[in-house]
Amino acid sequence: MIASRTKSKCDALKQKLDGGRTKIHTALVDADNVEQLVNLIESFKPDVVMHLALPYQDLTIMEACLKTKTNYLDTANYEPLDTAKFEYKWQWEYHDRFKDAGITALLGSGFDPGVTGVFSAYAAKHLFDEIHEIDILDANAGDHGYPFATNFNPEINIREVTANGRYWENGKWVETEPMEVKRIYDFPEIGKRDMYLLYHEELESLSKNIKGIRRIRFFMTFSESYLTHLKCLENVGMTSIEPIMFEGRPIVPLQFLKALLPDPASLGPRTHGKTNIGCIFKGIKDNSPKSHYIYNVCDHQQCYKEVGSQAVSYTTGVPAMIGAMMLITKMWDKKGVFNVEQFDPDPFMDALNKWGLPWQQSDMPELVD
Repeated sequence: MIASRTKSKCDALKQKLDGGRTKIHTALVDADNVEQLVNLIESFKPDVVMHLALPYQDLTIMEACLKTKTNYLDTANYEPLDTAKFEYKWQWEYHDRFKDAGITALLGSGFDPGVTGVFSAYAAKHLFDEIHEIDILDANAGDHGYPFATNFNPEINIREVTANGRYWENGKWVETEPMEVKRIYDFPEIGKRDMYLLYHEELESLSKNIKGIRRIRFFMTFSESYLTHLKCLENVGMTSIEPIMFEGRPIVPLQFLKALLPDPASLGPRTHGKTNIGCIFKGIKDNSPKSHYIYNVCDHQQCYKEVGSQAVSYTTGVPAMIGAMMLITKMWDKKGVFNVEQFDPDPFMDALNKWGLPWQQSDMPELVD
């Protein structure tokens, strides 16, 4: 069952995917409306509700899952519509209610968050006695040919990039100005890229769930062209989420900008190059210092040939499918609200190799200073 406020998009997917062993159903639903969600869930009776749209609806969908006692999965933490605030606290507060209902909420089962958490759990289980530092590196060397476009939802992407940076160090959060911290990293199969320190939600969960962690940071690559366009848009107020009056009615500048930019779903056929997303770990193994790098490289055009989308969509969609598979097969079977790193990483890591996101590793990574 694929459901959305825009049923025509669901019907287009049905036309593309229907047939063989899979029967696709579609429905119209407003994910802000708990009653509508409950009615849809009760009519279809799914094993799991996969929330793959914007994070503004996380809580209403979780409420509907509670009322119907249905497992829940998402790829990004809840974010209030009127505040660029990325925190898990609202969802973590549902833990006891989900536990009492005998169901599971799996949070952040995309790539980052998601696979990066599974990588961290795998490193903690198999490679280290203690992990002291984690650097999450997200590089996209894809070229779509546009002067300015975002590879996933422009509204969420720009809210993330224009927010203050933050990282966890020695038991507290350290805050930076947006894009203040820059490093250059030589990524396998991609080469040297400028990357910038951002705050990303998995830092909150990993700093809580990976024992012994002293520092955890997140870096993402951006081109000079992207940053120049973004700065110009920011300077004229187009990245603001505060409503302004225009011709007698309020509009949110960032939402208007989103309408002007290319739809990320349209970038697949014109995006060439690769992504590289992974984690560098530093810690102790057998009383000796150790560093290790686990990462995945994904080719935009190979992804498009397989599923009709570029690699940023692919690297989010495959882990969401694997997370759902973990719940449905009960490979992951704990009741309550959990992040991916709180489960056994081994079956998820095996599934990544089987379903299109094979991971690689190195014992001698170039370290980030």
